[in-house]
Amino acid sequence: MQNSFAWRAYLLILFNQKELYSILFSCVSETLLELAKDKKYLNADIGFTTVLHIWGQNLMNHPHIHCIVPGGGLSLDKSKWIKSKQKFFIPVKVLSRKFRVKFLYYLNKLYLDNKLVFLESVSELSARNIFNEFKDSLYKKEWIVYSKAPFKSAAYVVQYLGRYTHRVAISDNRIIKVDNKNVVFKWRDYKDKNKEKIMTLKADEFIRRFTMHILPDKFVKIRHYGILGNRNKKLKFKRCLEIFRVKPRDDEKLSSAELFFKLIGIKIGMCKICEKGNLIEKGVLMPRSYSPP
Repeated sequence: MQNSFAWRAYLLILFNQKELYSILFSCVSETLLELAKDKKYLNADIGFTTVLHIWGQNLMNHPHIHCIVPGGGLSLDKSKWIKSKQKFFIPVKVLSRKFRVKFLYYLNKLYLDNKLVFLESVSELSARNIFNEFKDSLYKKEWIVYSKAPFKSAAYVVQYLGRYTHRVAISDNRIIKVDNKNVVFKWRDYKDKNKEKIMTLKADEFIRRFTMHILPDKFVKIRHYGILGNRNKKLKFKRCLEIFRVKPRDDEKLSSAELFFKLIGIKIGMCKICEKGNLIEKGVLMPRSYSPP
């Protein structure tokens, strides 16, 4: 997407984060679940974990969802595990086109239900004919879905995304210099052979970009679907363990901190200063309420 078209899409997402991030999850999950059940591809119930990521290396808005999908699924009669083909899971063009149809359907539904906010330079999209033109232009473009087997083990992928989920838009080690006017930081330009570059932003622009990536209050950015979803874990997922003759892991006795360390390798209770002592929660300070003037 380029120029005014890209800017419209960018602002539309920015002004409607909760609504559009929500339909992003819906479209991803429905696309994968429906195509996996299709006899042409897998003919099975699958499960997967999804993680929302909304920034690029230059701190601009770049919403997309990462999915960890097992290479197969539970047969619809629950009798066996069906492996996906080695070369691909589901063809990427099939995935991208089905996702496009679903996303634009839900986008149009939000518009018809008056649930979209149109501010500043996208205010003209509130007019039905302009919105339809915008939507039609999205239909005409090829959308991109990336789907490949991991370069390393499945455990590495889970560990990588586990660290990924608790990052903010930029880490301290990428920031080179901060003064009263500018912030200088390192970034990778994926469009230029992944080269590391240096970017200088005015302080207010840096703050603007950083704060764009604060998710709406109570928005859940990690979600599980299919046989890994909460409703199916006790039945379908348990059946998968029986098929593979794997005993259920006794993780229920572990605390959240212990389980996090076991899966990700990060001690969330450790003091970041001394890296030895454990932090103990003594209380919660609530925001102070003020009387109106």
